[in-house]
Amino acid sequence: MFHPLPSDTHTPNFGNLQRFEMKIEELDDVGCDPNDDPCYRKQIVKVDAKRALVGAGARILFYPTLLYNVFRNKIQAEFRWWDEVDQFVLLGAVPFPKDVPRLKQLGVGGVITLNEPYETLVPSSLYHAHGIDHLVIPTRDYLFAPSFDDIRRAVDFIHRNSSSGRTTYVHCKAGRGRSTTIVLCYLVEYKHMTPAAALEYVRSRRPRVLLAPSQWKAVQEFSGQRPTTATYSPSGDAVLITKADLEGYHGTADDNAGKELAVVSRTIRTRPMMARLSCLFASLKVSGVSGPVTRRLPEARAC
Repeated sequence: MFHPLPSDTHTPNFGNLQRFEMKIEELDDVGCDPNDDPCYRKQIVKVDAKRALVGAGARILFYPTLLYNVFRNKIQAEFRWWDEVDQFVLLGAVPFPKDVPRLKQLGVGGVITLNEPYETLVPSSLYHAHGIDHLVIPTRDYLFAPSFDDIRRAVDFIHRNSSSGRTTYVHCKAGRGRSTTIVLCYLVEYKHMTPAAALEYVRSRRPRVLLAPSQWKAVQEFSGQRPTTATYSPSGDAVLITKADLEGYHGTADDNAGKELAVVSRTIRTRPMMARLSCLFASLKVSGVSGPVTRRLPEARAC
């Protein structure tokens, strides 16, 4: 009897793999104090053993699941090998050498491969022969995600290509887990989406995407570690107040003896401009209270 073999992050339902998953469960990480050296080393050994066990299972399942994906692609129109996420990003399964000219026709100028070497079917030399850049980030299948640094490299690679009008094809084995992790982080970084909104959007484009817990955690951590910068638009009626702008507003030496004016730079939108400036300058008067005083510019609000 034929049992369909799922791909990427879904667990096949047959005896050998069930035993495989049971062994993985036995090797789950345990809470351990990093200062407790014997315990910490024991934990590292368990994690390494888990990685090795998953790697062995992934090798065994690679060709059966690949053939299963090819079979579904042939008989089901909705089971596409790749899908367009946006104008410059394709998300999909591992390409074959015959797919490279087709990718070039689609405007692909870069490929990100998340596969380990045994899963990679197209050498970098073939991509280069067609004028396609190739970024290889080997990542173990099923339970693992790329490192933060690798995600950063991949996200910037996509952005550089899109800035030049070139499409990037991001793939793993089936275009469900590892590659989706990268695409979600790209949407979080450059399309300013939340992780949840990015996942919902990608699922609308490629419904069968499925992330392992570690992959979803990587997306959330990437989102949390992005530098948060306050942005403003120079359009409209706006002024940026700096310390240099306040020279001459400290009063006389007698009035301000032992007093200090602390400046917080901020963008102040005027409505209208002169009314806001009048309000701002009025708020800068230093009272005659004796003793050291620290003043801050008030938050911009209507007078």
